[in-house]
Amino acid sequence: MVIVIDESKVTYLIFAAMRFASFLVIMSLFFASCGRKNAHSDKTVFRYNESKGITSLDPAQARTMGNIWATTQIFNGLVQLNDKMEVVPSIANHWEVSEDGLVYRFFLRNDVTFHDHELFENGKGRRVVASDFEYSFKRILDEATLSPGRWIFNAVAENGFKVVNDSVFEIHLTHSFPPFLGILSMQYCSVIPKEVVEKLGKDFARNPVGTGPFKFKEWYEGIKLVLHKNESYFEVDEAGQKLPYLDAVGVSFIPDPQSIFLEFMKGNLDMLSGLEDGSYKDALITSNGNLQPEMKENLDMLSEPFLNTEYLGFLLRDSVDGKPNPLNNKSIRQAINYGFDRVKMMRYIRNNIGSPGIHGFLPTGLPGEELRVNGYDYNPQKAKQLLADAGYPNGEGLPEIPLYTTSQYLDLCEYMQHQLQEIGIKLRIEVNPGATHGALVANSQVAFFRKSWIADYSDAENYLSLFYSKNLTPNGPNYTLFLNAAYDQLYDASLSTTVDSLRYSYYAKMDSIIVDEAPVVVLYYDQVLRFVHKNVSGLSSNSMNGLSLKTVRKD
Repeated sequence: MVIVIDESKVTYLIFAAMRFASFLVIMSLFFASCGRKNAHSDKTVFRYNESKGITSLDPAQARTMGNIWATTQIFNGLVQLNDKMEVVPSIANHWEVSEDGLVYRFFLRNDVTFHDHELFENGKGRRVVASDFEYSFKRILDEATLSPGRWIFNAVAENGFKVVNDSVFEIHLTHSFPPFLGILSMQYCSVIPKEVVEKLGKDFARNPVGTGPFKFKEWYEGIKLVLHKNESYFEVDEAGQKLPYLDAVGVSFIPDPQSIFLEFMKGNLDMLSGLEDGSYKDALITSNGNLQPEMKENLDMLSEPFLNTEYLGFLLRDSVDGKPNPLNNKSIRQAINYGFDRVKMMRYIRNNIGSPGIHGFLPTGLPGEELRVNGYDYNPQKAKQLLADAGYPNGEGLPEIPLYTTSQYLDLCEYMQHQLQEIGIKLRIEVNPGATHGALVANSQVAFFRKSWIADYSDAENYLSLFYSKNLTPNGPNYTLFLNAAYDQLYDASLSTTVDSLRYSYYAKMDSIIVDEAPVVVLYYDQVLRFVHKNVSGLSSNSMNGLSLKTVRKD
């Protein structure tokens, strides 16, 4: 199938796989089995697939989405996020923050116990106390743990974890850091039992013991992970009924997107998350990003903005690999930003899943978004003028620019390549495996590259830290090597105030600097997209694409 776009003297061809038709036939054959009850059990089991696998069930290693989703079911922390991205109680039922923002005091529930385990007295899980959090947090900082989450406690003072008594735990900071509560909602901050961890050592990652709604049962690497209901879980619903409702959770590890899709359509998976493979995209959603009408009788689509900004980064150096780097010229970077139509790109390549990157670097869904700034629209005449201002009229004399990406984003890059050629900018697309691409970017070996930033916590500071001068790669996330004194001053000021409205105004000013200096090309702001069968209810969702199954029911 060929789609021809000719709305602004630009013709672009998008080739869709011919196997769409066969997928639709297969779906019609299997819909009758969707949502069927397991014939061999009256237990309710929620099944989902993790195509990239799970490397560890230790929350200290909860870096990837697969690890985060799994550990979310097994562990709890002091606080958690609700669906509105608000920090709410978990094991701490309330807390106090000092006026200067340096001391956080948490008051713990007295009814939270670890999962039953033979290493506890009489095999029964014991009560969680404040010293458990002290141990868990110090373990994150211990170099021997090799946790990628050590950075989360950068603002914590030396010996800053204080046990007041069994029910009161304090954290002391070296400086005010308003996003700190959000950081504590991350899976890194889960509580773990010292006696089990020290006895099992590295095996704890494969035999976890937590406090969460589900407890570990078995894990066959590359095949399946099974979690069972925690009958002693402490949370209840609004009616006072104990959570969770499900009896078990099953996670499979099918790597092939088409096989995952077919297993979902057969009812062997309860949820399909995202669209990993474009071959079945049109089978599920319309060109406007809605669920296909013929699917509505059997499926629900859950969707909301995702705190994920997809972008292209410029390396701000005069030369790369000994060659002059024209992209260190702001006018050229701005010309690229003006030179392609993000709105059409989203419509024709992503079926409007996500929103075009026509604002700053900050995505929608963050606190303070009412101050969101405007970014770049499609303006080829402005782009041509900027090229002329840079000394390259109609692109004459401008060398071909290599753009480094992975195969997953090749179609977006080819779209840009085609449109930018119309204004005189020639791109050469270089495709590498994910690991190779990541290493090239982290080590500043490429001048133009695709990246994304998924929020670690729900605060704009997490995004704006990518352009702070003290976070230069490879020791930080400033992959563009952006340096700007005014920006740094605003960043420091935003951390020194506990007044949210003032902090948000600083964030907006920083985002405006990013737009003007153009160290990146914002492609789009992503969207959480999940498909579930009609017999599934209560699946929560938030803009960080978290997965909590404690409130899920399955008929």
